[in-house]
Amino acid sequence: MIQIVVEFTGLAKAIAGKQEITLSIPEGTTYREVVRRLGEMYPGLIGILIAEDGETFLSSNMFVIDGDLANPVMIMDQKPKNGEHIHLMSVITGG
Repeated sequence: MIQIVVEFTGLAKAIAGKQEITLSIPEGTTYREVVRRLGEMYPGLIGILIAEDGETFLSSNMFVIDGDLANPVMIMDQKPKNGEHIHLMSVITGG
């Protein structure tokens, strides 16, 4: 098992009712599986940040590693590392 910290911001924080959680996950778990687990833990995220399939994000929502916007998770089948801080962020765009 490895441990990761998921930090919630904005709407995700309001829905989850907390700023962060620590998850113990089996080694080899993918980011897609982390999304699925978050959807199970916080069903209010489904349809707002997480797509109805329960394992992908709706547009403009993403995981950012260690708070570095230059380091978003682009491939959901990659695997988090032990001790990683994953920020669930919504990026507002428009013009």
